[in-house]
Amino acid sequence: MPDTAPNPAPDPIHDRDVAATPDRKIIHVDMDAFYASVEQRDDPTLKGKPVAVGGSRERGVVAAASYEARTFGVRSAMASVTARRLCPDLVFVKPRFEVYKEVSQRIRAIFAEHTDLIEPLSLDEAYLDVTHNRQGLASATAIAEQIRGRIRQDTGLTASAGVSYNKFLAKLASDHRKPDGCFVITPRMGPGFVETLAIGRFHGVGPATTAKMNELGIFTGLDLRDKPLAFLQQKFGKAGAHYHAIARGIDHRPVRTDRVRKSAGAENTFPRDLTDFAEMRDCLRPIIDKVWRHCEGAGLRGRTVTLKVKYDDFRQITRSRSVPGGFGNSAEVERAGLDMLAALFPMSKGVRLLGLTLSAFDRPLFENNSQLSLGI
Repeated sequence: MPDTAPNPAPDPIHDRDVAATPDRKIIHVDMDAFYASVEQRDDPTLKGKPVAVGGSRERGVVAAASYEARTFGVRSAMASVTARRLCPDLVFVKPRFEVYKEVSQRIRAIFAEHTDLIEPLSLDEAYLDVTHNRQGLASATAIAEQIRGRIRQDTGLTASAGVSYNKFLAKLASDHRKPDGCFVITPRMGPGFVETLAIGRFHGVGPATTAKMNELGIFTGLDLRDKPLAFLQQKFGKAGAHYHAIARGIDHRPVRTDRVRKSAGAENTFPRDLTDFAEMRDCLRPIIDKVWRHCEGAGLRGRTVTLKVKYDDFRQITRSRSVPGGFGNSAEVERAGLDMLAALFPMSKGVRLLGLTLSAFDRPLFENNSQLSLGI
């Protein structure tokens, strides 16, 4: 993999860490604004316009936003009313998950022309291990460019790709030159690249963890690298070892073809504690909609809904409800979630976080979707 940026100055510690990393060639492929791009492709009148897939003008949340909409600040999982306020000319389009799934399968077939080691994360992104590939190509960058070209030719859509020696860095690389870009992070570049990143850019470090790290004086990858392993384990439990490793550009996780997501969830930490049921209900609904959209898009049906509540004193509780045949639509999930929330009242404490998880997947909404797994 050729360097795409000046190499950082040699660092003995970094050299030892990189040397301990297996010599692998990993590609992360991420479709550009996938749902919205499919809609713009199929309806020429939408090209160049700000498009939101999902939701409506009055309620619901945005499942995906075109790049034109993103320039106004519209993002996925945003409440539709907020998106509309940011972009008055926003065009709402009903999602067509059967179409997205069909396009995803065509893209997956392109991946399979190069390697069997494919780990789908959702309909629009996947990891590929091309260390040993079908064409016998030495350059993972060349493979990534071939894949991007074929995707454009066969589907009329664009994809971004990240190439590196592990999954963590490949994911960062694919985000680096979106949309329609390809970026390479070599073993010599890896540790230095991580140092300069804001901690919120780290895949897997959400807003709540970012806030906690900021409170501990961790704002960049370099700040994270400077914290001892024991300190990170004390503050973040089992995740501490992972944070310690990725701050050094190390990630030994293999590309797993048998990756099966056992649950799908989302949560939100609020800027102020909530005490009123109506307010909590309105905050929980976008969370429910986000989870359902992901499950619907991946063709997954769950039998168990779990509500998570974290109080202002950081005490956390969960409540679960199951149905034998699985939840068939978002209204059923919403009813279960709100019923469990209502049962917690009256409350003597404020609520700082609400979350909801759908699990016990046993029956797909679509046929032949075993190759798809869900990442939120």
